[in-house]
Amino acid sequence: MSRAQKLAQDAAEAAEVRAYQTDPDVVALRIERVRRQVDWMAWSGIVLGLGFTMTNVQTFASADTAVWSLPWLAAWVLDPTVSLVLLAILRAEQVTARYQVRTGPWVRRAKWFTLAATYVMNTWTSFMAGEAAAIVLHSVPPLVVFVAVEAVTDLRDKLTEAVLVAAGERRVVRPVEGGRRKLFADYLAEARAAWAPGVEITPAWVRQETGCSRGLSPRLARTLRAEVANG
Repeated sequence: MSRAQKLAQDAAEAAEVRAYQTDPDVVALRIERVRRQVDWMAWSGIVLGLGFTMTNVQTFASADTAVWSLPWLAAWVLDPTVSLVLLAILRAEQVTARYQVRTGPWVRRAKWFTLAATYVMNTWTSFMAGEAAAIVLHSVPPLVVFVAVEAVTDLRDKLTEAVLVAAGERRVVRPVEGGRRKLFADYLAEARAAWAPGVEITPAWVRQETGCSRGLSPRLARTLRAEVANG
């Protein structure tokens, strides 16, 4: 085999590998794997952070009660009560973010209230004692949990969007008249031409007017809404 033939063979093999690596389904699968890793690491950090606060909250709730007395034992229930409500909200948001369903304002209020309650109970004794080092020590875990629960919701939403965009690419490149492949811009142009003032731009409307995929329609709807808003 000549050098030119060997290079041609290598090029063909490389093209085949790249075709599989850039296939929308393969890309979407990789993003899903990243999502699982992000969820696992985020949940681990959140649970560990809440576990750290448990002892401090128990100390706050038990105050000067005798060790192993009923009030002392009952104080251990306070932190899990708040934490379980928070974890229930986060678990629900894990599902809603997966399908890009927006939750109501009370969900965020409940999340913030449980986080604020955990922070106050975790740091109250240190604030009353005026111990700066203890305040910092007991502030870091609940604040990390607070930031994490806010960030992980946005991350899940964006990862879902990335999966939908990747999956939608398969429909983006379908043939149109003249043998040319149909691009995102073609779908957008169709949606733009179909839109009229007063028409709500939703993914369902975009699919109805352009015949695009369910995965691509949210992206098209966002783009067209931005165009309309900017005039």
